[in-house]
Amino acid sequence: MRRCAIFEEYVAGKSIEEVKEELGLEKVVKLASNENPYGPSPKVFEVLRNFSDLHRYPNPEYKELREKLSDYTGWEMQRIVVGAGIDGILETIFKVAIDEGDEVVIPMPTFQYYRILARLHCARDVIVGRDENFQISEKIFEKLNERTKLVIIPFPNNPTGNVERKKLVEEIVNSTKAIVFIDEAYVEFADSKLDIDADNLIVARTMSKAFALANLRIGYAKLPKWLISYYKSASTPFPISSLAEKCAISALEDLDWTRSCVEKIRRERERVYEELKKIVKVYPSQANFLFFESRKGLAESLLKKGVIIRDCKSFGLEGYRVTIGKPEEDDFFLEKLKEVL
Repeated sequence: MRRCAIFEEYVAGKSIEEVKEELGLEKVVKLASNENPYGPSPKVFEVLRNFSDLHRYPNPEYKELREKLSDYTGWEMQRIVVGAGIDGILETIFKVAIDEGDEVVIPMPTFQYYRILARLHCARDVIVGRDENFQISEKIFEKLNERTKLVIIPFPNNPTGNVERKKLVEEIVNSTKAIVFIDEAYVEFADSKLDIDADNLIVARTMSKAFALANLRIGYAKLPKWLISYYKSASTPFPISSLAEKCAISALEDLDWTRSCVEKIRRERERVYEELKKIVKVYPSQANFLFFESRKGLAESLLKKGVIIRDCKSFGLEGYRVTIGKPEEDDFFLEKLKEVL
């Protein structure tokens, strides 16, 4: 094992089948992994039914997918890369950029995999706090120095659901030579987008959330031109399958479906927020989940009632994250939450 590395396993949420088997429950609702409950466009299932090239490797250029992503985002096609989710893209950036002892600036609380990657690559994870609304503290500028190699900014943040001020993000980008990595996994659910560009800026998105292709692991990012050849050298040769590529293309050809799902989730998010406000301290969200505070052990109590939510201790936060599901799933969660409390 690498002597300089710190190994820390990422712990995912329990599956429905696992909980049913462990607790002997007939009905279990999973609201822990920020999945789109409506599933992907019906066109995706047509691809799955008709796909026959499992014995062939994909074309590593992913040209057709990148063209569709360019149309969708407005980004230059030549600057778009794909990877096995945003996680896979970030892993490649770590391989390209991080030397032992480099500093990676991470605003906490946030998605714990950022910190896991930093420690695995023998970097020093430099933690920046957030204010009472979970926005990045101005103290981040005190953490930026010549050893800073990477700054990670989630937009919106997981698990708190808030977005950052555009002016602050621009100031961060302009005040460092380090790579600034913006994780926009949940941006389709937000009211605003950053829409900024710079020679040290990477913007990464996923098709796991709004497009409901979580199991296919499709991430993509806009890179500065100077970084692209380095990225391709460090990336695994075939980061996503041709089946995943074709499904992603089909989803991008049916944006009406995705936009309809997003709108339903946004409306339901506001309804659940108003209901939760009556019984717990809950925070506004620009993502497809809500963060709320309540008594210790709540996740375990709800699990026994057949509801899976996310305890946020691993994010460095006392509280819980609940994914917005279908109305009937959310009603079941609210009913069981009231029972437990």
